[in-house]
Amino acid sequence: MSEEKYNENNEEIEIFTLTDEDGNEIDFEVIGECERDGERYFAMIPVNDPDAADDVCEYVILKLAMDGEEEVLVSVDDDDELDDVADYFDDLFSQEIDYDN
Repeated sequence: MSEEKYNENNEEIEIFTLTDEDGNEIDFEVIGECERDGERYFAMIPVNDPDAADDVCEYVILKLAMDGEEEVLVSVDDDDELDDVADYFDDLFSQEIDYDN
């Protein structure tokens, strides 16, 4: 489902290749994950996104679900659930910023 790759700093990163509604495959880097109320969520950013500015990063949140016996990543359709998880990731990412550098 995912593969391990290395970034330009030789740090290991987790990459998922996802298929959009049009059948296009897009690589996403996992920048965070959490478990809330028994569900597992991932915060991800597209790899090599030409539209992304260097200092601005929008991420997507996907939830791990089962499709038969296969694990799949799905969008979070419930607004309250999405808000709760987004708040968690926003808090997590704001703690990781080092403003002294």
